[in-house]
Formats: sequence, structure tokens, C-alpha cells
Amino acid sequence: MAVRRSRSLRVHMGLLFAFLYLPIAVLVFLSFNSSGLPTVWEGFSLQWYRDLVGDEELLAAIKNSLIVAGFVTAISVVLGTLLALGLQRTVRSRVLDSALFLPAVIPDIVLAIGLLSFFNLLRFTLGLQTIVIAHVVFDMIFVAAIVRTRLGYFDRRIEEAAADLGANPVTTFLLVTLPAILPGVIAGALVAFTLSIDEFVIAFFNSGPTSITFPIKVYSMIRFGVTPVINAVAAIVMVVSLLTIVVALRLTRPKGEVSTGLGVGA
Repeated sequence: MAVRRSRSLRVHMGLLFAFLYLPIAVLVFLSFNSSGLPTVWEGFSLQWYRDLVGDEELLAAIKNSLIVAGFVTAISVVLGTLLALGLQRTVRSRVLDSALFLPAVIPDIVLAIGLLSFFNLLRFTLGLQTIVIAHVVFDMIFVAAIVRTRLGYFDRRIEEAAADLGANPVTTFLLVTLPAILPGVIAGALVAFTLSIDEFVIAFFNSGPTSITFPIKVYSMIRFGVTPVINAVAAIVMVVSLLTIVVALRLTRPKGEVSTGLGVGA
């Protein structure tokens, strides 16, 4: 009976994984199709990847996305880390604690419309700068959540020991706290970068006519149907995102000891 139940669970798990990943596998497979038709296989080819390299409009969109993601990551890491420290050590209200994470859970379309109204009210010119501000609003929440998880494994008695030895708060943070939470900060930065690169709805609402990002460009391409070029674009984005998330998960994995700049283990 137990063997039959185990086999049934394995079949169920196999079907579930197939449902999740078979469409992605088909997409990657068809990105190497030499046929101009997206679903008719005629042989292996790297033609569509070579076409991507020569597409100047697509490269310009990728450049815009990288610029936005770079600024968003830097700002989100600073604000998200400070937010995590504040939540971990000063906020005692669960209501306020939960309210701070609302931008990360409300629908993107609602946040996008709200930000667009906000920018119009302040008469901001839409462009890369408004996309950066919009992305920071929700990206820093993810950074704060990851850093806060790392802070949960940090023994504050090490900070107290550093203070007893004469270190001021800034020195204690730079030489004790920051090295201990650095894996979480790096993981948060990787997640913020990935989210900014992939994000479409908020960027679409808050971008100007000359500030086309990579997801917006892909959307304009897909309106005329799925082509092998789009399959190649999606395959590249998927691989980059997957590698980034894997690195982030490895960095946030709990460890037995946390080294600090003063050489003290937590």
C-alpha cells in the first residue's frame, strides 16, 4: 500500500513538473529552429541569436534596461538595507510592519496607475528617471525582506562587544554588521536587478516615447505574432534570470558561522 502511494506521488510530481516546465523547454527548443515559422521544425540553427546581435533597436532597449536596472539596484540596496535594519530593531507594530510591504503585493497595474498619477501631479517628465523611481518603490521592499532574513541569524551581542571595545556606531556597522549581512545584501541586489530587467507593466505606464526598455520592445515585437526571434529573446532572458535567482538563493542559505570585518564569528 505504501509502495503504491509513493509511486502515485512520484507520478503526480512528474506531471506537475511537466506542466510547469514543458512550455519553457519547448520555447528554448524552438529558439534553435532554422525555420522562419515558430512551430515548424526544419533543423538546428543559431540564426535567430545572430539576428538579435544585429538589431540596433533591440540593443538600444537592452541598454536602457541595463541603465535603469543599475540605478535601481544601487538605490534599492541602500534604502532596502536601511529599511530592514529599521524594521528589525525599531518597529514593534505588526500593522505598520505589514503596511510597508504592500507595494510588493498589490497588483502591478494598480501600482503603475498610482505612480503615473503621482508623476503627472508633480509634472515629472516621463523617461528613464521615472522608471527608476517606480522600480525602486517595489524593488527595495524585496531587498529589505531578504536582508531582514539575514539579520534574523545575526547575534547582536557582537555589536555590543564592538561598542564595548570603543567602536562608534558607524565603525560597528561597517566592520561588524555589514560583513555579517553582506550575503543577504548581495542576494537582494541580484533580485532587484532581475526584477527591474524583467518588469513590464510599471515601465510601460511610466516610460517616455524615447525611453523604451527591453520588455516594452519585446511586447511591441510580439503584437504581430510569436516569431523564432522572440523565442531566442525569451530563452536568453530566462537563462539570465534563472542564474541570478540561483546565485541569490545560494547566498541567502543559512550558515553555521558568519564572519565579520573584525574576525569575530556570529
